[in-house]
Amino acid sequence: MPEHRVCPWWLGYFLASPLRRLVHNPSGILSSYVREGMKVLEPGPGMGFFTLELARLVGVPGRIIAVEIQPKMLAALKRRVAKAGFSGRVDARLGAPHTMGLADVAGSVDFALAFAIVHELPAAGPFFQEVAQALKPGGSVLLAEPSGHVTGQEFAAELEAAAAAGLHRVENPRVPRSRAALLRKAA
Repeated sequence: MPEHRVCPWWLGYFLASPLRRLVHNPSGILSSYVREGMKVLEPGPGMGFFTLELARLVGVPGRIIAVEIQPKMLAALKRRVAKAGFSGRVDARLGAPHTMGLADVAGSVDFALAFAIVHELPAAGPFFQEVAQALKPGGSVLLAEPSGHVTGQEFAAELEAAAAAGLHRVENPRVPRSRAALLRKAA
């Protein structure tokens, strides 16, 4: 894996821009995987580009657990969530580089979105272990990494780390400018 490097907080404003929808349409990417009432984990949500769509898709009975390690990103995420009226659906948490602190949701998450995050972590293995522990049996993860930052070999290494955690590839979705895989925890 390349050197651990986290996206600077101020870049979050660009990543949350509506213009990004021209490349990554949140509804188009997520609507096949997320339904009303689901519990969804979103590590590294930044300022909420995908979080707001996830909150729309899960509806009032659903819940999003968004774990961000940068306090300034988390503060912006909370403001955007409140402005959209989704505060009751989104549990925005401050995590740490080596743990998301998910013991309270172990075995209860239906779906996780790992979008352009794994390559920024110190190690993929512990991340996938923590995600697998949070997922219900049969739960799934959409892993998408930017093809401009993550080589095919690096992505293969991430998939190996996911498999070692009990998350196996079941689909190869098309996500623009990304290497992507849908992973599933055994039922």
